[in-house]
Amino acid sequence: MTAGLDWLNQPARPIHPVAAEAARNRQNQLTKPYGSLGRLEEMAITLAGMQDTATPSTDPVQILQFLSDHGVVAEGVSAFPQIVTIQMLRNIAGGGAPISVMARAIDARLEIFNLGTVTDPGVIDNVQSVQLGAGTGNIAREPAMTDSQLTAALNLGRTAVERALDQGARLLICGEMGIGNTTSATALACALLDQSPAALVGPGTGLDAAGIARKTQAIAAALARHVTPTTTSLELLRRLAGFDIVASVGAFITAAQRGLPILVDGFIISAAALAAVRLQPGARDWMLFAHRSAEPGHRLMMSALDAQPYLDFGMRLGEATGAAAVVPLLRLACALHRETATFAEADVSER
Repeated sequence: MTAGLDWLNQPARPIHPVAAEAARNRQNQLTKPYGSLGRLEEMAITLAGMQDTATPSTDPVQILQFLSDHGVVAEGVSAFPQIVTIQMLRNIAGGGAPISVMARAIDARLEIFNLGTVTDPGVIDNVQSVQLGAGTGNIAREPAMTDSQLTAALNLGRTAVERALDQGARLLICGEMGIGNTTSATALACALLDQSPAALVGPGTGLDAAGIARKTQAIAAALARHVTPTTTSLELLRRLAGFDIVASVGAFITAAQRGLPILVDGFIISAAALAAVRLQPGARDWMLFAHRSAEPGHRLMMSALDAQPYLDFGMRLGEATGAAAVVPLLRLACALHRETATFAEADVSER
């Protein structure tokens, strides 16, 4: 274990089966046919077990938005130039990006972190600048980051969750943004799942056939260079991931250790979730899965995590937008669980 990361070994907090069973019993007494609200019932029951309460709630919702550049862009793996990372950083901070709009609409706290861009954009209002490096290394030719950068990114995710808990957060969402990060996430997922690039590579931000071929070749080169049968999951993170992905891993493991429910976004964040579960298996119990990404490899990750995402809207933006879209459904599930009358309360005959 890398120095400064002993906390990764701390177990996840156990789920509360008694609270979950009590919630299930309540659902069965509400004025509706048994199971008729489908996965809305499941949402409330799952949250009740996580929060150890008869009245689960999603609020306050905390979104941690991690941004960084990825050196693998040099291999021609993105349809957008790398400067877009900084441009989108400003857009998110200024309130004009989709996730900014969604965070306002669902009344979620949005914290934005610049973890390392090729060009330092300087001070931006509403952005916490950490700058672990000028982006990551080009994984097709070198490791993504050093041991110290890996440790710093994991610890940053941990600290951000601790602060969110101090502010009363009851639901965690992690988002990411960084040109090239779909390639990093795909390489990481290939390594963790022992899959070939062809099984997971997709168009990302809109690659054509030639772009997908370059992306596949870059990932194949990265896997050949960095992956052996004995490479640990932590070392795979260091060699293949981005600062944004690693910070999310640290956030997820900390949330599970502290008992904070996690709503997992799409393809890139699912790669972080998969890595978190490989490092701390108990973290899986604290994860809810928002949506099925249009990226083709996402189904393999969901299968490996035994996950059934709530939505399938053809979304592939990332940046926590898929998770944000599910928050109103979670709130509705909690309201139904809390406020629907039982058969006895409403004097309605049961079957």
